[in-house]
Amino acid sequence: MVKPWLKHYPSYMKDKLDTQQYHSMLDIFHESVVKYKNKVAYQQLDKQITYNDVDCLSRDLAAYLQTVQQINKGDRVALMCPNMLCFPIALWGIVRTGAVQVNVNPMYTPRELKHQLNDSQVETIIIFSQSLDTLAEIIDETSIKKVITIDLNELTNTTDSAAVAHEKGMKSAVSLKQAMAVGNEQPLNEPKLSHSDLLFLQYTGGTTGLSKGAVLTHGNIVSNILQFREVIQEYVKCGEEVVITAIPMYHIFALTANTLCYFWFGSRNVLITNPRDIDTFIDAWKNNPVTFFTGVNTLFNGLLHTPSFAEVDFSALKLVIGGGAAVQEAVADKWLQVTGTQLNQGYGLSETSPVLTLNNHCSTTGIGIPVPETDISIRDENDKALPQGSSGELCAKGPQIMLGYWNNDAATKEAMTEDGYFKTGDIAMLDDDGYFHIVDRKKDMILVSGFNVYPNEIEAEVAKMPGILESACVGVNDDKTGEAVKLFIVKQDPNLTEQDVIAFCRENLTSYKVPKLICFIDSIPKSSVGKMLRRKLR
Repeated sequence: MVKPWLKHYPSYMKDKLDTQQYHSMLDIFHESVVKYKNKVAYQQLDKQITYNDVDCLSRDLAAYLQTVQQINKGDRVALMCPNMLCFPIALWGIVRTGAVQVNVNPMYTPRELKHQLNDSQVETIIIFSQSLDTLAEIIDETSIKKVITIDLNELTNTTDSAAVAHEKGMKSAVSLKQAMAVGNEQPLNEPKLSHSDLLFLQYTGGTTGLSKGAVLTHGNIVSNILQFREVIQEYVKCGEEVVITAIPMYHIFALTANTLCYFWFGSRNVLITNPRDIDTFIDAWKNNPVTFFTGVNTLFNGLLHTPSFAEVDFSALKLVIGGGAAVQEAVADKWLQVTGTQLNQGYGLSETSPVLTLNNHCSTTGIGIPVPETDISIRDENDKALPQGSSGELCAKGPQIMLGYWNNDAATKEAMTEDGYFKTGDIAMLDDDGYFHIVDRKKDMILVSGFNVYPNEIEAEVAKMPGILESACVGVNDDKTGEAVKLFIVKQDPNLTEQDVIAFCRENLTSYKVPKLICFIDSIPKSSVGKMLRRKLR
């Protein structure tokens, strides 16, 4: 098949890449720490660590994991940490043992954490101290045996986070600092890794209400880094870039683009631990000549509506990419007006490592064109390819596509076509000019600030609440978060209030999943076979 989008590739961009030039992410790591040894790799407020620091500290952690905790190649290790200096140290420490990193949202509720830990069969967790209360509630119902704690100032101050863990019944807990000190005295035997070895379990929402672990290999991530570099190469001077990372590093977008790709470029990465502290965020930007920034629509919008953001010197800014959800045209227009830099959209999912398309070489509308080595096919409900200009499910094939869902053959089979394309669940079309556009979502997924929210999960949780007969959940437009969760309820208890429902949801759902709007109705519309008709509620 002729790929009509290839005509939009600049002359320097290749469609075919040698994705085998690196055997694993370890090759990329060792190349970077040698090449950029004395340059600053990561920065958090006024604290900095060099590439050599990352090399030495991650080696010590890896040696501890390997010798003391007996972590072997293929074992799963959970990392539950916000954007802090310890995140990349823990990440590379895990990778250097050949283990598989299970990325965990530190804002998860006990219920969500329990499912992810049990599903991934994790015995070791590296966890931010402020998430210890959540772990303490469910640790006895999981396979967790070893806990390594991270304090906010782990690398600079004496920390008592391990003592806090001991008080909560985690008697074997040690701090990251203690683990590295012990590991410093131990040998490290890095395993030989290849493209087929597992690297990450990246959990994504499930339509059944339970999240699924997308199995991402070294080959998936190596390929996506090479693909991303090929597209953005004109914006990159290795060893000179300054990145500001506000999207969580456990999120696949920032994980691949900011944390790994720009590490390979020898960049200085300014970490924003709490992007909701908008003033501190903007101050960090003011104090650093940022050249690359990734965000979601709500983050861009929030910055633009903060007066002090217009005071930032944007002269160094070269590339800005929005993902997670559609960037609104009004936001993109205002961003260009304030910063002088175009806001580009990328498209991808956890299952695709994530980048499938980028539009930095074309118009700001739509999701642009596929990255090299990627084929996109628009299919009908029978998985038959549709002609250009038709709307259908966006299906993708490329070296960045996941191996499958962890221990879930049925879900893996359902997500793939017979000829090996991954079915994204998004309805898209390829226009006459060779650009792709998202038309609608096939699934009932709701996008809140770039995070996936699945109605079935919320409905299943609300069903546990006394006084509720049934409920149905939909997404509605929201100026701040792109979409918001609206919950329709048929109640049995006449005294039940909106506040009661929201309070109940907050107990077991992450904040972005908690319904913003509650509507009590007499009945929920259903089809003749009893299936809820969410489209009528919308």
